[in-house]
Amino acid sequence: MSTNDLTGSEIFVKSLIEENVEYIFGYPGGAVIGVYDAMHDMSHIRHILTRHEQGAVHAAEGYAKATGKVGVVLVTSGPGATNTVTGIADAYMDSVPLVVFTGQVATHLIGNDAFQEADIIGITRSITKHNFLVKDVKQLAWTIKAAFHIASTGRPGPVVVDMPKDVMASNAPFLYPKEVKLRGYHPFYFGHMGQINKAVEIINSSRKPVLYVGGGVVTSNASTELFNLAKKLNAPVAMTLMGLGAFPGNDDLSMGMLGMHGTWYSNVAVDQCDCLVAIGARFDDRVTGNPNMFSPNSKKVHIDIDPSAISKNVKVDVPIVGDVRHVLERLTPLVNALDTKEWLEQIAEWKTEHPLRYENGDEIRAQYVIEKINELTKGSAVVTADVGQNQMWTAQFYRFMNPRSNITSGGLGTMGFSFPAAIGAAFGVKDRPVFSVNGDGGIQMNIQEMATAAANKLPLKIVILNNGYLGMVRQWQDLFYKKRYSHVTLGNNPDFVKLAEAFGGVGFATDKTDEVVPILKEAMKIHDKPVVMDFHTIQEDNVYPMIPSGGTVAQILDYPKSVKELKMAKAHPETVK
Repeated sequence: MSTNDLTGSEIFVKSLIEENVEYIFGYPGGAVIGVYDAMHDMSHIRHILTRHEQGAVHAAEGYAKATGKVGVVLVTSGPGATNTVTGIADAYMDSVPLVVFTGQVATHLIGNDAFQEADIIGITRSITKHNFLVKDVKQLAWTIKAAFHIASTGRPGPVVVDMPKDVMASNAPFLYPKEVKLRGYHPFYFGHMGQINKAVEIINSSRKPVLYVGGGVVTSNASTELFNLAKKLNAPVAMTLMGLGAFPGNDDLSMGMLGMHGTWYSNVAVDQCDCLVAIGARFDDRVTGNPNMFSPNSKKVHIDIDPSAISKNVKVDVPIVGDVRHVLERLTPLVNALDTKEWLEQIAEWKTEHPLRYENGDEIRAQYVIEKINELTKGSAVVTADVGQNQMWTAQFYRFMNPRSNITSGGLGTMGFSFPAAIGAAFGVKDRPVFSVNGDGGIQMNIQEMATAAANKLPLKIVILNNGYLGMVRQWQDLFYKKRYSHVTLGNNPDFVKLAEAFGGVGFATDKTDEVVPILKEAMKIHDKPVVMDFHTIQEDNVYPMIPSGGTVAQILDYPKSVKELKMAKAHPETVK
């Protein structure tokens, strides 16, 4: 053994330094004790000790989504590794670049049901972009380089690196490769000019275009290119949940979110347009409803870096495989300024006739809380929304002005995501406030991370829209199950103010509308600890507009219409075409 040899644990640390890693979110255990020992004197990278491994992965997701950098997680074997599974699946669904390092029992014990052994490679095979089991310390540095390369290129995603304890204790020279070449992995970035020219023909001949924008625009850092295209075409922009922030929410061309709980006018515009340009979006079921009836009269152009996403759910006329930013750079100079005056006038009329709205009163409405956060932050905060009604109201009433400001669990819909994701975002973004919006159900799923936020003196603004229910499930039971509220009542919520104080934070609570703004303003003055704001909202409130699952724009319910149409759709499914 050469005196220049390093242990696997030391190679691990040096490799992360080579990758310019800033933060590791993790939790130690037996299989990674050696790794944590090597990290003891580490000065280049900061380790953030979360209170649960799921919290560590969501925090890394929040950091990655807010910065565009790769999030890094380190956990031990067995239950430490399996506790990351939900976060890994969440990152996979939302194309988040993560590298998750898991400890593993010694190689000679693998398969023997050893203490704290779990086959994390087998468990995560279907929810990772790739995963590695390191069997030789000489391959460790190359494997780490490959993991970061795979996670961050093409369509991003999570990569798991499983590290047996004996491998990490073995010695080898440290040789970190400058690049890696992987057989069969060659993401195509620039788009085929023949296909781009076909798209230009369709776009230039349209009079009622819509740009359908997804999270790929944010991931590709293509917001400027999208803005330039929209302005040149004078085309309205409809965004998916993950696409919010890719285009300024207060721009006249913005139609906000489309889909099940999207704006009335965005859904109707997509239904009636003659040209739909899908940019970094994947035609998921929450957007399309019945895919056979989605935007039936339009020519469809689809730009996406993942060829498997194109025509997967909805057949398109012109597929363009490539990175959104590079494709738009080529496409925009070729398109014409379109005559969309009548089309935009029609959409403006729809916006006036069918705005997002609610009836305010003495009881707090969740929509009002989100509106006031938007006004106080001017749409520039980083907002991590949880899943359910709170998520939809945030998407509707917060007008995101910047990309990487809307951080939420889209594809998997993971309750408990918002709070730890806000922790990660706060480490990545120092110049803007970070708000975590939650329901009273979801906040309790990872509430232990309050200790992480307080220990690191993070000035998080944690909003709880407390209606005493698992609100979105209750809404479906209200509309489709004759108000038979089965196991959705949260009758024993904790005192969130006392809970915040117990963890070292600050807490406020109110059930009065006129106290919402003063509490928000007071919370925004606190810069050295997390603040919990427990807003007791009206209990039985539903999110509108709403298109029933698998339905069409013909079934859209606009607030505050009767639910008769939805009940009709349920009683007579043949009407849902």
